[in-house]
Amino acid sequence: MKIVIGHLFNDLLNLYGDKGNIAALKNRMEQRGIDVEVKTYGINDDINFDELDIVFIGGGSDREQLLVCNRLKEIKSDLTQYVEDNGVLIAVCGGYQLLGHYYQLEDEKIEGLGILDIYTEQKNPRLIGNIILESDIINTTVVGFENHGGRTYINNHTPLGKVVYGNGNNDSKDFEGVVYKNVIATYLHGPLLPKNPILTDYIIKCAILNKDKDFSLCEIDSEYELKAHNYIIERFLK
Repeated sequence: MKIVIGHLFNDLLNLYGDKGNIAALKNRMEQRGIDVEVKTYGINDDINFDELDIVFIGGGSDREQLLVCNRLKEIKSDLTQYVEDNGVLIAVCGGYQLLGHYYQLEDEKIEGLGILDIYTEQKNPRLIGNIILESDIINTTVVGFENHGGRTYINNHTPLGKVVYGNGNNDSKDFEGVVYKNVIATYLHGPLLPKNPILTDYIIKCAILNKDKDFSLCEIDSEYELKAHNYIIERFLK
């Protein structure tokens, strides 16, 4: 079994330690004897989504997001087809915003890809701090850190989770993120996956089931990952 991860525009969209998410995916697969290849793509590189099992798009500044968005529009049809074919896509912060219809800045409107039926508006103040979700997708909590000026409105999409501490998608402080097919889009970083091993394994399972529906993940030691996860829970909820 081999899984290929495509890290898109890692030179521009790595504002929040997103390489740590790639490292977490790679580590948890390699511990199970799964061969992993990580391909990184610059803004001018050709991308063949047929070769990729997991696609990752991270976060960056507004300027970098605009550069990336212009490039993504050129490959919109290929990325949309990848998503509709149940390809696994993880989009964090700026990557999350770019999947929607638009991101309205104070004096500029960045047109998004429209892959998700969402939109984002920039407002003050920034929503900053630790955040904890209850996620029905994985039947447990998800922890992370948020730092975003955008307020994202997800219409009828399924959220990644219900906010039990922190802010989330917008000022209503009710839900965070979006799950659509095998897309997980979220504001949570820190990075997200190292301290959320159950979510990491969920993503891995989605990718593997696209290749082998009879494959099952064996259990591995998650002691330190769960300690990091539970520290956040105990600090802010207990």
